[in-house]
Amino acid sequence: MKFKTLSVTDSEHLMSHSNPLILDCRDLNAYKAGHLPNALHVHDGLKMSLIKRGDKQRSLLIYCYHGHASEHLAEFFTDFGFTEVYSLAGGYARWQAEQPILQSPQ
Repeated sequence: MKFKTLSVTDSEHLMSHSNPLILDCRDLNAYKAGHLPNALHVHDGLKMSLIKRGDKQRSLLIYCYHGHASEHLAEFFTDFGFTEVYSLAGGYARWQAEQPILQSPQ
């Protein structure tokens, strides 16, 4: 496996300390209903554009519903030479479940 899976906490850290390209590979209706900040909806045109002209050194954070499809897409991008690719463990469902924990006062 050439990509890494990240927890919600580690994904938050990546997002706040780096400038990852965040890719949502759920269906368009799910994306429109809610997504991670600055996430782009993945479609074939975007995938091809990233492969042809994307910065292969830039971090990619990919997520889906529960963390399975994003692993396949993460592997796809590593196969095309992207060097820092992450899949969100548990996907958007885990992100939503942990948000109140992450946002609560310490």
